[in-house]
Order: sequence, then structure tokens, then C-alpha cells
Amino acid sequence: MTLDHFREYCLSFKGTTEQLPFDENTLVFKVMGKMFALTNLLNFEFVNLKCNPEKAIEFREDFMEVSPAYHMNKKHWNSVRVDGDLSDKKIEQWVTDSYNLVVANMPKKLKIELDKF
Repeated sequence: MTLDHFREYCLSFKGTTEQLPFDENTLVFKVMGKMFALTNLLNFEFVNLKCNPEKAIEFREDFMEVSPAYHMNKKHWNSVRVDGDLSDKKIEQWVTDSYNLVVANMPKKLKIELDKF
């Protein structure tokens, strides 16, 4: 997966914005202000994605490209190596899952706002 492909895919979701809130190299994707994905612009080797805690452990056990996310809550976030053997479709599915998990846990007010997009 390329950085451009990752960016385009993340931005294809309703209500998504991209920001550089931490530094000039860490690109963060948010839905209605809630983070669902991030990566390093200069060294695009990993993406951090939110994950259901049970699935996070399962993915770490089943895929050598998946590890606990660096600088994140390791219970809820995985780092996924994008230059390994994982297909773009698999990574896209996990990005989609991350987005959907964040949306599902949003307050009702934000969900109503999101529906307007």
C-alpha cells in the first residue's frame, strides 16, 4: 500500500478530516474529531488503527505485520506494517473497521451530525 492510497482511502469516509496535531510528520485521520488512523509521512511503514480489544490480540497472534501500537493505548490500537505480506484489501478492511468502531462509540449528537454529510 502506498501513502497516497492510504490517504485517499481514509478520506473516502464520511466526515473524515486529516490533520498534523502532534508534529509535521504524523498524519492523523479523524471522523468528527475522533481519531481512527495515523501514520508517519516520512517513513510510511506502519499505520496505527483502532481495534476491538479481543480482535487486536487475535490479529497480533495471527499476523506478523501486526503489533501493539507505539505511543497508543495498546488495548485498543494496533500498528499494521503496510510494506509486508498483507494485501491492500486486508489493510483497507481494518481501516474500515477502525472507522466504524470510532463511529459506533460516538455520542448520539455526533452521529446525528455525521449523518448530515
